Amino acid sequence: MSGTPGPLAGVRVLELGSMYAAPTCGRMLRDFGAEVVKVEDPTSGDYARQWTPMKDGQSMGFARINAGKRSIALDMRSTEGRDLVRRLAGRFDVVIESFRPGRMAEWGIGYDVLAAENPGLVLTSVSGFGQTGPYREKPGFGTVAETGSGFAYINGWPETPPTSPPFGFADSIAGIAAAMGTSMSLYRRERTGQGDHVDIALYEPLMFIIGDMIINYTGTGFVQGRVGNGTGSASPRGVYEAADGKWLSIAASNQGIAKRLFAAMDRPELIDDPRYATNEVRMANNDELQEIVKAWVGARPRADILEVLDKFEVVCSQVNDASDIVEDPHFLDRTLVELTGSSALGRVLTPGPVLHLASYDGPVYDGVPRIGEHTGEVLGDVLGLGATEVERLVTDGVARQG
Repeated sequence: MSGTPGPLAGVRVLELGSMYAAPTCGRMLRDFGAEVVKVEDPTSGDYARQWTPMKDGQSMGFARINAGKRSIALDMRSTEGRDLVRRLAGRFDVVIESFRPGRMAEWGIGYDVLAAENPGLVLTSVSGFGQTGPYREKPGFGTVAETGSGFAYINGWPETPPTSPPFGFADSIAGIAAAMGTSMSLYRRERTGQGDHVDIALYEPLMFIIGDMIINYTGTGFVQGRVGNGTGSASPRGVYEAADGKWLSIAASNQGIAKRLFAAMDRPELIDDPRYATNEVRMANNDELQEIVKAWVGARPRADILEVLDKFEVVCSQVNDASDIVEDPHFLDRTLVELTGSSALGRVLTPGPVLHLASYDGPVYDGVPRIGEHTGEVLGDVLGLGATEVERLVTDGVARQG
């Protein structure tokens, strides 16, 4: 970690979750000082280790989410493996899991059992549809959350099918929400001494984000459809192609910005035009207004357009690809961090913490753990098991040392 202790320094997290959502929660907590011990299957490890893109056998997505964690390998399908997890949970502050609801209880390590032995424990459960409700037993991944939440229905253009994002959108948002819930429960524990059970459904944080379409329907009966790069709520807004074939975005999402945009376009009279004077009438005439903006942007190179927009303080950005991002001085100064200690990946950059604290310098992403790399170390330090006992567990197939 960095030289300055993070706000979660001293918090110990046992991560039973796999794939992306639950491990994202673990990474969020580690980013701010917690120690995270990841429990993996001795045979295959976290399935995210097999996800592409890869370099020399190392999954880049797994590396991004799990760098700096410690890995122990225990077979939770075995009675002895589950007993070891139960004993470990008695010495940790947080347990994160992503099994089907009810599975932990079936194994004898549900919240009631763990909390009886460790009243201050925070158990954070991440599942497709949550621990309650008619769908609680349904399996769920991010794609199901992105479609079931309503996001895919409004994503894309009117003439294209509903579209899921090409990355773990729902998983990532759920992981961040899970970290928030875990932190709130840890704060409550400071006041009451009692832990809690945090229940995260993959779809719920995403449904919250797109909640305007739901309240709109219940209030007016309007079903929002796909509007491309617009929002359906503010105009002019969108992504536009400049004369040199490069792309940029403009968000004139309030009246002041709209006025400044029209001034930047040398069309200040538009704000007095009854078709464009307010956001409501601009939305009613959005198609023709978009053509005016497209024509203005399309007549000049992107750099020239952005220079003018910045001068008039219009909200805008170039449309970046990965090569743009890693060369941008602002992102290099504030956002991107180096992942070290992985010989397979070499020197790579990855986004760091999702927020910044004046009191904390941030973490170091120092190495991607091998499956079970820290099994002996953790079982020895936390449970007091000797080398002979750990070796027996490995021989019996209950554990693995990487």
